[in-house]
Amino acid sequence: MSENMVPLDGESQKKRVCYFFDSDIGGFHYGPGHPMKPTRIRMCHSLVMNYGLYKKMEIFRAKPATKREMTQFHSDEYVDFLSRITPSNMNSYIKEQHKYNVGDDCPVFDGLFDYCSISAGGSMEGAARLSRDKCDIAVNWAGGLHHAKKSEASGFCYVNDIVLGILELLRYHTRVLYIDIDVHHGDGVEEAFYTTDRVMTVSFHKYGEYFPGTGELRDIGIGKGKYYALNFPMRDGISDENYRSVFEPVIRQVMESYDPSAIVLQCGTDSLSGDKLGCLNLSMRGHANCVKFVKSFNKPLLLLGGGGYTMRNVSRAWAFETGLAAGVELGPEIPVNEYYEYFGPDYELDVKSSNTEDMNTPEYLERVKNIVLEYLRHLGGPPSVQMSDIPRLPIDEEMDDQTRDDDLIPPDTRRHRRLLDSRIQRDGELSDSDDEGEGGRRDHANYRDRDSGSRSRSSGADSGAGRKFGIGAGILTSGLAGMTHGAGPSGHTTVVPPGLGGPSAMDVDDTPSTTESGPTPAEPAVTNGDHAAEEKSPAPMNGMAVDVVDEEKPDVSER
Repeated sequence: MSENMVPLDGESQKKRVCYFFDSDIGGFHYGPGHPMKPTRIRMCHSLVMNYGLYKKMEIFRAKPATKREMTQFHSDEYVDFLSRITPSNMNSYIKEQHKYNVGDDCPVFDGLFDYCSISAGGSMEGAARLSRDKCDIAVNWAGGLHHAKKSEASGFCYVNDIVLGILELLRYHTRVLYIDIDVHHGDGVEEAFYTTDRVMTVSFHKYGEYFPGTGELRDIGIGKGKYYALNFPMRDGISDENYRSVFEPVIRQVMESYDPSAIVLQCGTDSLSGDKLGCLNLSMRGHANCVKFVKSFNKPLLLLGGGGYTMRNVSRAWAFETGLAAGVELGPEIPVNEYYEYFGPDYELDVKSSNTEDMNTPEYLERVKNIVLEYLRHLGGPPSVQMSDIPRLPIDEEMDDQTRDDDLIPPDTRRHRRLLDSRIQRDGELSDSDDEGEGGRRDHANYRDRDSGSRSRSSGADSGAGRKFGIGAGILTSGLAGMTHGAGPSGHTTVVPPGLGGPSAMDVDDTPSTTESGPTPAEPAVTNGDHAAEEKSPAPMNGMAVDVVDEEKPDVSER
């Protein structure tokens, strides 16, 4: 395994991870000066790909949510408004903007509805895959927009993808637990399920003269939902140790008392130290410990994004937590990627705590923790739920057979990127392109060492006085004197005259790319961080193999 990834200790079994990313998400912009920047999701994806995490999980581009799917929670009028309004016609919707709270915090920008569709689609498809046992953990960092209400935008959130994802889970699961570690209270999700015992919401957040102003300790639900909404209000500057001292006991007791069959974890990173809008003091590892602890219960887990306004720290934390979900810990040195300069001057993955004073005294935290645990004692065990037939929705047809069209692809056609992204590299699996240099497998021999002879892959060893090529290679070196043309089962030898002993641009190339199914056609290198870039060898003439002298091969996992 690469030095950039270390397997986690104590992993009883590998989790099947589905990771959702849409490259269009980085192209949306809330407007100049707005703290919410969707580019952070693309920065995170760039780290995920360049660390090599794509080998450990399936990558999907979810189908964007439709208006009909959004109206499972939101009102028809509100969704229709979001689909119609644009910067060019917004002056015609002044009244509606006030009604739906669209304006300052939640501005109108180009592609607004498409942005909402991508966010909601990833969470809904992740939930659908979990429900059908197609994965153990689903990750959608474009989701987690927990402030949106049924008919109102709020806190940079327009469509509440979390509620839509939970509604999808409830079609198959009796009880769903929602945990929120964003610095802001998860008011939209709590409000949606405030009167039911099918969903328990647990939010750890800053409270007191702070947006959104809800999430008091005494807010515990109503009717059938009483004691199924828990809030843990915090003060400024909480440290890793204090956060862990309350998070783990509360969640452990929730799991025992409520016994959910699925968990949704909103991983807002504005609780990290140094966030532009946050006021807590968690390090990256303190934040990631929550993910690791929740994962340890071995329940179907939906990981979502959320707040986070210092982009370099948001992408660091979410990339690290993606690694934890996949069963590895990422190394401290950030690999080269398209956003590399953002991570200076140290270019390290860690986000450290500051020396901010922790206003949460041990006495305060202990008192609040005891009150929350007392609420849990009122539950009297998990509530029973009468299940009925599951209604069919359009997403069911998509989930039932996602590979139904694969057999229709002509065998001579390049595989679709979706098929390549869904491949996972198993432990111990060897690939000359993907794994070159990992586990000490790099070939350190040098072409300048004449005594070592040629290391041609298919032609065998040769002396330093000549090189051996496969049939059909002559046209690549037609300018060399002394070359004899001939065909035989083992090829022919080309004598290299003095002065031409070094490598030429035509006969020293990177290792050709291979996959499980064999060599792939040459593709241009991808430079946007979506996939690991690999250089391809020139295509051989007449379909014949070309044997060339290797120089020390670059480590593609570091690109």
